Amino acid sequence: MQQLGVIFIVFIAIIGFFMFMYFVPVGLWITAIFAGVKITIGELIGMRIRKVPPGVIVNSLITATKAGLNVTTRELETHFLAGGDVPNVIRALISAEKANISLSFKQATAINLAGRDVFQAVQISVNPKVITTPKVAAVAADGIQLIAIARITVRASIAQLVGGAGEDTILARVGEGIVTSIGQAASHREVLANPDKISKLVLSRGLDAGTAFEILSIDIADVDVGANIGAKLQTDQAAADLKVAEARAEERRAMAVALEQEMIAKAQEARANVIQAEAEIPKAIAAAFVNGNLGVMDYYKMQNVQADTEMRQAISGSGKGIGSGNSGK
Repeated sequence: MQQLGVIFIVFIAIIGFFMFMYFVPVGLWITAIFAGVKITIGELIGMRIRKVPPGVIVNSLITATKAGLNVTTRELETHFLAGGDVPNVIRALISAEKANISLSFKQATAINLAGRDVFQAVQISVNPKVITTPKVAAVAADGIQLIAIARITVRASIAQLVGGAGEDTILARVGEGIVTSIGQAASHREVLANPDKISKLVLSRGLDAGTAFEILSIDIADVDVGANIGAKLQTDQAAADLKVAEARAEERRAMAVALEQEMIAKAQEARANVIQAEAEIPKAIAAAFVNGNLGVMDYYKMQNVQADTEMRQAISGSGKGIGSGNSGK
């Protein structure tokens, strides 16, 4: 039992030692003292309690002190608790100081908290970056399509990194400028002969206003001839006009057919009326006999006249005329 007690005490002592070393990072404190950074054990313990990694803060503070930067432990802790990248900010401040770029700790932290890589921004400010646009298609005044690719040399603007537009805005504005420049050209040959006109026109428009970059130069890397858009549009227009003309012709043909059918119907109606009128003749003759207006000899004379007329028509070859009307008698 006594041996178990001793083992338990030793176990508790080991755990207590490691807990003490965790909450009291003596190694970091000694490193900071030898590096010339003034920091107390209480501050390190406070970092542990506030869930701030002391190693990140102390190492960043040592780096800043060695580089001659004037930052405090409280400022680094505040930036870390706000969700910032402390080592990245320190590297950016050191790079900016070496390059004689005006960048304060407040600006660096604001840029970092805005979601931008402040260290990369300083690097781009020192070493300009080249952005290549995608293929931009535009049509000259003569209807020929040109496809251009431009390379934009930009430098980060530290003052505009917070709230300034990014690379996508630069690409969109340059693309718009290329389309406008090509569209103003009277001929595509003019653009092919002097592509630098595109660069000068686009660069003079001040496309970097309100962005996080400063445009240093715009160079046209390639210009290719595309389709003959003017001819294609004329062809499409001619095809559309042909379809319209065909539709109108079909409309007129349909109206003519309808009119023809209407005339045929009217002719059939007139023929039916004639037949109906001829059908009334026997009735009229019968009524004339009844009323005494027509005698038997008169009727025979009319029959002889009709027969004589039919005979003459048959001899002359004019066809049946009067006799055809008596067929229903």
